[in-house]
Amino acid sequence: MNFVQENNHVLYLWGGAVGPEIEKEVNEIKSIPNVQVNVENVERLQLAEYGNSQFDVILANVSTGNSALIALLVKLLKPKGKAVFKDDTTTSFELARSNLLLAGFINIAASSNNVYVAEKPSYEIGSGSKLSFASKSKVAAVWKLDDDDEEERIDDEALLDEEDKAKPTAESLRVCGTTGKRKACKDCSCGLAEELDAEAKGKSIPDTTQKSSCGSCYLGDAFRCATCPYLGMPAFKPGEKIVLSDTQMRADI
Repeated sequence: MNFVQENNHVLYLWGGAVGPEIEKEVNEIKSIPNVQVNVENVERLQLAEYGNSQFDVILANVSTGNSALIALLVKLLKPKGKAVFKDDTTTSFELARSNLLLAGFINIAASSNNVYVAEKPSYEIGSGSKLSFASKSKVAAVWKLDDDDEEERIDDEALLDEEDKAKPTAESLRVCGTTGKRKACKDCSCGLAEELDAEAKGKSIPDTTQKSSCGSCYLGDAFRCATCPYLGMPAFKPGEKIVLSDTQMRADI
């Protein structure tokens, strides 16, 4: 029993029937000075109600694939305590190592005759520590403004040229009532298609707005003459283009 030293508290786990090999191993452990040994059957381990971090060494003739049992053994071990598993059921060291790592063991090594040695970390299960990701001295230095070195500054007036400052015209802001974009729809009837075509060819957009000779056309039919081109149309604001909706163009019957 090279894993057991003087003054250790040892838990010996066995499964199945008691054989002479188990009795021999327990007697060898008891022969070491000042060693306390607790012998338990795997099926009755939870009934024993051992406290956490109670044993220095655990000797277990159990399968490393029993995840619930392995997790319990991690809790029973003291920090940096060792667990020695005799597992004849595992198919490879990598499988046994994976099971022990997932349970919380570290420094896992294989010995002869399907024996695997694992160690509990130096901290207790469930322990925590505050993490500090920033140094107060470095944070304070970022906002320090008494540096003698002059930094190059950008003139905000140089970011915009005269074209950027020019006020856009009403024609350039006009959009299609159907698409909501400055792109004419397929059956454009509002005149935007003609405007965009003239802009693409570099021509000026002709003013198709009809001029009023009396100046009262926008007030409504009561103020219009018999030859007024707006006769029958609703009142509108001066300079506003009259566009009738689809519902207004449909007959009532």
